[in-house]
Amino acid sequence: MSLDFAYCWRMLQANWPMFWYGIKVTISFAIVGTLGGLVIGLIVGAIRGLPDDPLDNPVKKGIIKFFQAIASFYIWVFRGTPMMVQALFIYYLLRPVFHWEPITAGMIIISINTGAYMAEIVRSGIQSIDRGQVEAAKSLGMSNFQTMMHIVLPQAIKNTFPSIGNQLIVNIKDSCMLNAIAVTELYFQATSVAGTQYRYIEIYFVTAILYLILTTLATWLLNAAERRINKTNTVTIKDHCA
Repeated sequence: MSLDFAYCWRMLQANWPMFWYGIKVTISFAIVGTLGGLVIGLIVGAIRGLPDDPLDNPVKKGIIKFFQAIASFYIWVFRGTPMMVQALFIYYLLRPVFHWEPITAGMIIISINTGAYMAEIVRSGIQSIDRGQVEAAKSLGMSNFQTMMHIVLPQAIKNTFPSIGNQLIVNIKDSCMLNAIAVTELYFQATSVAGTQYRYIEIYFVTAILYLILTTLATWLLNAAERRINKTNTVTIKDHCA
């Protein structure tokens, strides 16, 4: 069966409300998942990237090691299993407790999944910071927490912005996996149209083009944001001892 471009256009016009709803849901999931994942990634990545302080007492060191072990386990699990499997497991496991809708569950699941990848991105950004800056901050009397929040993380986020932005593009595409729990994103809507018209080639061709448009626009916006961020080449260090 050949690809009928005329039918593609007619089909898109006839079913545009369904496709448009799916696009809006997909964009919402990508943005919420990326921002939620970034918050989780900052927390987990900061825990994983905490430097060893010889002045810490054994109890404090033990607590840090404990939370670092939990963070490592979380990353291992959510990076090592497919998001579709995670969605099905978490949705049906916690549905009797929270009685949640697929949209709410999907938002949480994509954020948790993204957080595992963001954590490693943040950790790599932390490791890229010159150790001398950490030592200089401590010489000013700043604690590990103050050093991480005011010196390390701002630079780490800036250094890893391309990788963080790439997760937004990944989430635009990977949100389709949430159709497993009946989230009505773009792929779910396309499947609904295909199931009624039985013109799979044209419908999924149009769906691929729509995804390509979304990822291209996201790439353009992220590149513009990166250029703007790179105009700032310095980080102001305030004296937190005052």
